[in-house]
Amino acid sequence: MREVAIIGAGMIKFGKFPQYAAAKMGGDAGLMALEQAGLKPTQIQATFLGNIGNPPNLAQRVNGEIGMTGIPAFNHENACASSSAAFRQAFLSVANEVHDYALAVGVENMTSHIEMGTTTSGPLVLPHGANIEADNGMLMPGVFALLGSRHMAEFGTTPEQFARVAEKNHRHSAQNPYAHYQKVFTLEEILESRMVCDPLTLLQCCPIGDGAAAVVVTSAENAKKHTTKPVFVAASVLTSGQYKESAEGPARIETCVRAANEAYETADIGPEDLDVVELHDCFSIHELVAYEDLGLCPKGEGGRFIDEGLSGYGGEVVVNPSGGLLCKGHPIGATGVAQLVEVVWHLQGVCGERQVPDAKAGLTHNGGGFGPGNAPGAMSITIVKS
Repeated sequence: MREVAIIGAGMIKFGKFPQYAAAKMGGDAGLMALEQAGLKPTQIQATFLGNIGNPPNLAQRVNGEIGMTGIPAFNHENACASSSAAFRQAFLSVANEVHDYALAVGVENMTSHIEMGTTTSGPLVLPHGANIEADNGMLMPGVFALLGSRHMAEFGTTPEQFARVAEKNHRHSAQNPYAHYQKVFTLEEILESRMVCDPLTLLQCCPIGDGAAAVVVTSAENAKKHTTKPVFVAASVLTSGQYKESAEGPARIETCVRAANEAYETADIGPEDLDVVELHDCFSIHELVAYEDLGLCPKGEGGRFIDEGLSGYGGEVVVNPSGGLLCKGHPIGATGVAQLVEVVWHLQGVCGERQVPDAKAGLTHNGGGFGPGNAPGAMSITIVKS
């Protein structure tokens, strides 16, 4: 396998845009990535797109918006990790010399799907009978509230420590022009917002919304022809949960631990070498537990890690400088590639006021849906280096 690089990254602002068709969103993000890469649309040889709720053949329609025709177009669905799955396949196609230039796109219009003359509005909800856990009330807020309650019982973690994650990410998002939310909240305001599922309050839960992101992938050798700031893919791992894998042992998401360890081994670095991390903070609890699962701190010390400011600017590693899913937003199909765009931009040094100083290595962590026994349906870990 040959070494792979990202030479262009693009993203539109996240928010609620009911009149912004998904294909146009994906096309705009793709054109931005191509512009940064200095490529013409005709140089892309394949498109890989992640999306879960918009009409079919969306990759083909995104290609049409960009001006690309007659090339392979692949559509991927893997819940919240849909575009991470798309990127993984783009990476593999270049690494294995199937394509020299590929475009990976993530896009979701959750506010209103306007394509092919039809409109469907509202959030995406599984029909009754599609998932027995969901039918019995085990929706995502409940899953992470239970995980947080167990973490509190085992390690003495407090509701204030979970809320401090949201306070940090709102502070970060205020410097991010692409973020859905750009407002700072105090710890007290976060704790006093409406209770959703104890101990999760409203401001500790990510919003749904609309958005798109894209990256151009090529070989490391080709990258030298186009940019002086290539970002190299050191590891790309995509796995799924095993039945009852997290039923024993401390509060954790074992799929994440397993995927992260594989990624570190492949990249030949450890968590202590990371400068920036974009992780899947769909709820504040998930970020705190992920500190431990990713090895950023020892098991049970996630509360101390956030209390001491070790996951913010001036700490050991900057986690979610974009504001994360909590504040940047979570248009489901767009999230995985959007995380990658943010990390790539930091390694290229183009993030302005939110720039992580001297960033050389970054990681993205993206989970998707339910697998067997409530383990994640998909878990993606990507490590990149400048």
